Amino acid sequence: MTLLQIYLIAANTLTFALFAADKKKAKRGQRRIPERTLFCSSLPFSAAGSLMAMLLLRHKTRKTLFSAGIPLLFILQTAALFFFA
Repeated sequence: MTLLQIYLIAANTLTFALFAADKKKAKRGQRRIPERTLFCSSLPFSAAGSLMAMLLLRHKTRKTLFSAGIPLLFILQTAALFFFA
């Protein structure tokens, strides 16, 4: 496995875990993870983890920033990976 693959797996796993933790906190009525933190965690080539969390956990799907921004970010990141690879 290359270093890039290891990074992508780790970053996307961490981002998915952040979304899952926020969803769990929301259900329990606890203090939440800021939306800025959730969105910024998607920026370093980990939008796939965010998108998976949104779809599987049904989390942040009503927020325009997430429902439009994360899929767009995923497309841009995928295109960049193919372009530079």
